Amino acid sequence: MINLGIELGPVRPLVGNYVTCVRTGNLLFTAGQGVDEYHGKLGRDLSVEEGYQASRQSMINLLKVVKAELGELSKVKRVVKILGFVNSTEDFTQQPKVMNGASDLLVAVFGDKGKHGRSAVGMAQLPNNTAIEIEMILEFED
Repeated sequence: MINLGIELGPVRPLVGNYVTCVRTGNLLFTAGQGVDEYHGKLGRDLSVEEGYQASRQSMINLLKVVKAELGELSKVKRVVKILGFVNSTEDFTQQPKVMNGASDLLVAVFGDKGKHGRSAVGMAQLPNNTAIEIEMILEFED
């Protein structure tokens, strides 16, 4: 990810009684990752572009989890699905554009292996008023 100018540092600390990811067979299910930098609702406090950047940062946080669990991102065989929760006003309908920040990053990092199924949903509120939270399912190889 050096060619993208992204450094994958340590995983964010947990804020509850859960683990950052669970392996079953050759699948990895991540817990949701939010962002520390973007707070508020899309459609009121944040623009679509800021939401795009928030979802990109959330995906970077998820990639930190994946790297910590697998040791290296090259073990990712396929990104299966991501689920994005967007902290939105009632009339905001551009959740897919916001989630493109995460999706575009996955394709930039993994190429065709990064193309995935996706859901992008609006939420009335997210923990700590974070703008976005994303979880991911991926297939890996040893």
